[in-house]
Amino acid sequence: MTLPSSGTITLQQIATEFGGDAPHSLSEYYRGGSFTTSNNTNVPTSGTIKLTDFYGAVKQVFYAATGGTITTSGDYKYHTFTGSGTFEITTAGLATDGIDYVVVAGGGGSGQDNSGGAGAGGMIAVAGASKAVDTYTITVGGGGAGNSSAGTQGSASSGLGTSTTGGGRGSSWGTRTGGDGGSGGGSSASNTGGEGTAGQGNDGGNGGGDGIAGGGGGKGGVGANGSGTEGGDGGVGAQWLDGTFYAGGGGGCGEGASQGGGEGGNGGGGNGSDARGGGANGGTDGTANTGGGGGGGRLSNGNFDGGSGVVIIRYQYQ
Repeated sequence: MTLPSSGTITLQQIATEFGGDAPHSLSEYYRGGSFTTSNNTNVPTSGTIKLTDFYGAVKQVFYAATGGTITTSGDYKYHTFTGSGTFEITTAGLATDGIDYVVVAGGGGSGQDNSGGAGAGGMIAVAGASKAVDTYTITVGGGGAGNSSAGTQGSASSGLGTSTTGGGRGSSWGTRTGGDGGSGGGSSASNTGGEGTAGQGNDGGNGGGDGIAGGGGGKGGVGANGSGTEGGDGGVGAQWLDGTFYAGGGGGCGEGASQGGGEGGNGGGGNGSDARGGGANGGTDGTANTGGGGGGGRLSNGNFDGGSGVVIIRYQYQ
């Protein structure tokens, strides 16, 4: 419990907040010592120390939790969920510390013939959230499957009260408009790209004519329109606190373009196919656990899946 910010303050109140065995002495309670935690910057680390230095002081309590794959970087722990599971908070930290987390849905899959790049899964980052001791369900969405007609939308992810929408499917020659989603899928021919979800992603790019498709949208930018030069590049994703980019859009097919398929957006977006021919011919799936959209396919080059989503939670533990 926070100590008074004015008026009378006693040594016993300080001992009750920070601990220690009687008989007590004020010299026990220098900041950074055995009892007074480092968040109390008004308390000196040595020299003269007064009762009034403890106005507004409070013992630092850090979060502790289980679930997912746990890694440590500096004073922070990261819980990474590449599949669905549970996150259990066993000790709740101070509200001023909070928990940072990111929720990324699965990216969309592309179609097979003149396909637009698929949209990235929706991405929402939350900073400084206050969460109670409890067990929280984490859901990680799968990437949308590539399909011989139009692709399929990615699946939603959720955790800690935040939900995101799967990435929009890439178009095909038969279904020429990219799908709506967390970010929209790119379109074929001269059609308008699919729409992204506000706060989660961006729209897909427009088709640029026969065999030239738009790129899928990403968290950080719209998918580029197809052109005579190349299929549209996928929209760029966004960088989170772990330094990694997530939710990049897939590049569009570039069969009729001079420089081939569009590049996937930074954040796991797959590349678009270059031209008619055997094998993938430059086209790629979205990267797993980034929410990246699949690259646009061209006939026998195949169709490409979206990358699965991810949920990552970070808090200070020391």
